[in-house]
Amino acid sequence: QVQLVESGGGLVQAGGSLRLSCAASGRTFSSYTMGWFRQAPGKEREFVAAVFWNIDTSYYADSVKGRFTISRDTAKNTVYLQMDSLKPEDTAVYYCAAAKFYTGHYYNPNLYDYWGQGTQVTVSS
Repeated sequence: QVQLVESGGGLVQAGGSLRLSCAASGRTFSSYTMGWFRQAPGKEREFVAAVFWNIDTSYYADSVKGRFTISRDTAKNTVYLQMDSLKPEDTAVYYCAAAKFYTGHYYNPNLYDYWGQGTQVTVSS
């Protein structure tokens, strides 16, 4: 059974940085799409960033482009989300997700098969 475990969330001031980690286990992920999504109170879950496991290609939401960086360490089965220049509007629960294939619709949460439990990120002004 695939498990995704996020860590690294917390409270940070605006302009600060955090790095989220997503430890993946349960199988090999060679053809997977790995994504980060977030959900703020009262809002729908939204796409943040995605990367293909074995291809060094990443995608970002316009709202985080230039500030966030997604990466993966295939040896450690871990995906990271480096978040810099954080803004109060980045406050949300951040979720790691995995889709069992490479997809051009990486922004669609309905295409992901596995989800982590989420980690809270709070950015104070």
